[in-house]
Amino acid sequence: MKTLYDVQQLLKSYGTIVYLGDRESDIAMMMLELDELEQAGVLEKKQYDSAKVILAYELQQSRKL
Repeated sequence: MKTLYDVQQLLKSYGTIVYLGDRESDIAMMMLELDELEQAGVLEKKQYDSAKVILAYELQQSRKL
């Protein structure tokens, strides 16, 4: 997993599609969804950590604009 698209596809595989119309809000919602999947024991720790790093990076980049 290397890109935001990869994280979106991971969430999609669990039936979650996030589109709020605002990039920062989308990323924040994806983070919340990942937290829920991890707490439910659905995601492996490695997948969760990788996805969170990608989302944190993307959020930081979107705030620079």
